[in-house]
Amino acid sequence: MNARKPIRHFVLAALLLAVPAAAHADVVTQWNAIIMTCTGAGRPGPTGIVDVALAHGAMHDAVQAIQGRFEAYRYRNPAQLGMGSVNAAAAAAAYGVLAGLYGAGHACLANVPLPSTTYGMDPGLNAGVAAAASFLQIQRPVTTTDEDPYIGTNGAGEWRITPGITAAANMYMATAKPFTLLSNRQFRPEPPPPLTSERYRRDYDEVRLLGRATNSTRTVQQTDLARFWGNIGAQLYEGVRSAAVANISNVGDSARLFALVSYAAADSQFSVYETKYLYRFWRPYTAIRFAATDGNPNTDADDTWLPFVQTPAYPDHSSGANCLTASITTVMQLFFGRDDVAFTVSSPAANLLINPRVYTRLSDVQKDMVDVRIYQGIHFRFADVDGRDQGTRIGHWAFQKYLRPLRK
Repeated sequence: MNARKPIRHFVLAALLLAVPAAAHADVVTQWNAIIMTCTGAGRPGPTGIVDVALAHGAMHDAVQAIQGRFEAYRYRNPAQLGMGSVNAAAAAAAYGVLAGLYGAGHACLANVPLPSTTYGMDPGLNAGVAAAASFLQIQRPVTTTDEDPYIGTNGAGEWRITPGITAAANMYMATAKPFTLLSNRQFRPEPPPPLTSERYRRDYDEVRLLGRATNSTRTVQQTDLARFWGNIGAQLYEGVRSAAVANISNVGDSARLFALVSYAAADSQFSVYETKYLYRFWRPYTAIRFAATDGNPNTDADDTWLPFVQTPAYPDHSSGANCLTASITTVMQLFFGRDDVAFTVSSPAANLLINPRVYTRLSDVQKDMVDVRIYQGIHFRFADVDGRDQGTRIGHWAFQKYLRPLRK
């Protein structure tokens, strides 16, 4: 086992929608798998989450142009109401966005039947094509900034490059336009605790002991959990698909769930990078090796310390994985009106003790992710908890403000 293999980095309220039980994949869940494949190949990690939101936003609006049950985000056409198949509309919307972003000849679409072939002359295709064209007009953010390449500074508590990293990544996400938020700083958490505080010392020692590559205090089960969660964005969407397949029977409901999840997910990353590049706080790798400079007599330095997985190329505070996880699972809690929703996730990692993992409560996914990033040695607990709270607030905002049921 390569313990330091890099990992890919790609909140409850009143029930607004009763969702009947079902146990089958629909066009939305099927296309989500294709969308995740395309973004994983074309723009992996946190940046690809923008493309996922564009594709699912177009699918929702195309379906609602026909159903007329929920608010649209962007594409509206009253003339399309009741005209054609919602399956055709959803498929044409997803395909149109992906082909527009990556090209119709991209390998991720090579074995995907054209919606026009599958659905013939179905008038629902018109809504899908038009919705895709509308969402493709949303400007994807430029992926560089005036500060690139940023390599950090050598001050105590300040982020700097770590082994295998030549410069900070994803700075542009901090200033990109969000899908639902008023601004990326809307739910900005408080700063990290002072280096001389007892809270910092406590969280420092926790990750120092639990997160080290070798001779850690992790149990076998904790190590298994740390190894399980690697490709987190793709894994979370697999969990959303599992819940949708088990609980949703109407394509319009499925399209709405995935659109809300995707808007919240994208906004969680815009928000978290705004936070990261405001505070620019050092990672455990740097903090532990340079603890002699932090002014805290109770933090023991270790210049040989290595994390269980490679440290990501951006600052610690707050945690992007926790913000992402909480934003997605909070939308699901609100959508289904309960926390006890089965959420099944698998991992590409080999030789795991548990794979797949079947969560019976969405809050358990949130709890695990806080611990995972400590076991992996790449976050302090305060960054994970603040990231989770940040994502929870974003999920509530997106669900309560967007794609709401239309009054009849």
